Amino acid sequence: MKLLSVNLGRAAAVPYTDHPEGVTGIDKRPVEGAVRVTAPGSKGTGASGLAGDAVCDTRHHGGTDQAVYAVAREDLDDWERELGRPLPNGSFGENLTTAGVDVSGALIGERWRIGPGLVLEVTSGRIPCRTFQGHLGEKRWVKRFTEKGAPGAYLRVVEPGEIRAGDPVEVVHRPGHGVTVALQFRAVTTERELLPRLLAAADALHPEALATARKYVARQPS
Repeated sequence: MKLLSVNLGRAAAVPYTDHPEGVTGIDKRPVEGAVRVTAPGSKGTGASGLAGDAVCDTRHHGGTDQAVYAVAREDLDDWERELGRPLPNGSFGENLTTAGVDVSGALIGERWRIGPGLVLEVTSGRIPCRTFQGHLGEKRWVKRFTEKGAPGAYLRVVEPGEIRAGDPVEVVHRPGHGVTVALQFRAVTTERELLPRLLAAADALHPEALATARKYVARQPS
């Protein structure tokens, strides 16, 4: 398991975002050399966990529990075959493109060590949005991406560190609850009846997903 590329984006004006200033950092490209990764701070004020990376709409992106976004190269390859077009590393706006890592099959709370010092913890799957669809330029993209159910993973920073392309990825902790990123994604999008199962992941889960699951359970008849 290894890191194929570290991808950073710059703020750019586009016609397909609802950001008040019409800008997005979703167009991320692989960079050479080491990149520092740290916890960016709370959502709404903190942005990307990667130095030099732009996250513009902090209402929905960035912050402690979405500090880093990872996508498996294998999933990009699958989409390449389906869409009939190349998808270079970074095409989904991911910070990390991995090889040999089952990103969407990772457990909530699973911890990865990348390189000599960085430790990340899986929190949730990525929910597709209008900006993502506009960036890809594919019709019905939000629906298609959701139906596929391989959203990639958001991660929080447990131990800061520097990473670069080629670094090994090691799973250093794997919880026993069985709540995967793919399950969490399905629960909050298309299969709401799965929401109670998310509670097993407890505080490792993204706070917004945890709140949604608790609210759903509270509404069920006793």
